[in-house]
Amino acid sequence: MSIEYRGERFSGYNKPKRTPKHPSKSHVVLAKEGTTIKMIRFGEQGASTAGKPKAGESARMKAKRKSFKARHGKNIAKGKMSAAYWANKVKW
Repeated sequence: MSIEYRGERFSGYNKPKRTPKHPSKSHVVLAKEGTTIKMIRFGEQGASTAGKPKAGESARMKAKRKSFKARHGKNIAKGKMSAAYWANKVKW
């Protein structure tokens, strides 16, 4: 099932994908909650994020992840229709 939305092709709803050619944002997702559909771009292009937690992760990366979640906590809580939710899920 492939979805075309505003000239962008998506594999489905709520499935983020990389956008290497976008000048500023690293990912895009076609978010759907109920009947509302919205294209959300998120993540800084070229930023070194903490990624998924790994065994033996450095204290610096743990602090970086914790800081991001504290700084964007309110926006993450807004759910699937916010860029912070997707950045938290994919990049942090």
